[in-house]
Amino acid sequence: MKKLILAALLALPFATLAGPKQTVKIKTSAICEMCKERIEKNLALSKGISKSDLDLKDKTISVEYNPKKTDVAAIKRAIAEVGYDADEVVADSKSYEKLPSCCKKGAAAAAAAHN
Repeated sequence: MKKLILAALLALPFATLAGPKQTVKIKTSAICEMCKERIEKNLALSKGISKSDLDLKDKTISVEYNPKKTDVAAIKRAIAEVGYDADEVVADSKSYEKLPSCCKKGAAAAAAAHN
């Protein structure tokens, strides 16, 4: 019993360090799996973000984050810095130009027109 109480007391500080989590959904200009990988990888390296999942069907990314370490504006900036629009935040033009052609906004329309 003493070991159980000791273990619970030792785990308590780590549980509080995680902090409260919030989730935000952000509309992106992502098109393909490469876009998904690029955005999710970048967000995984961002401070305060614990999880992200981009749904390519509706181009919306769900991001779970700690509001004590980051905020929605910073998350949108992180997406834009990779070259993608994030709601009202426009993609960084230099990053956008570096994207593969399949990841650029007109690529989906061009592919559909050829099919």
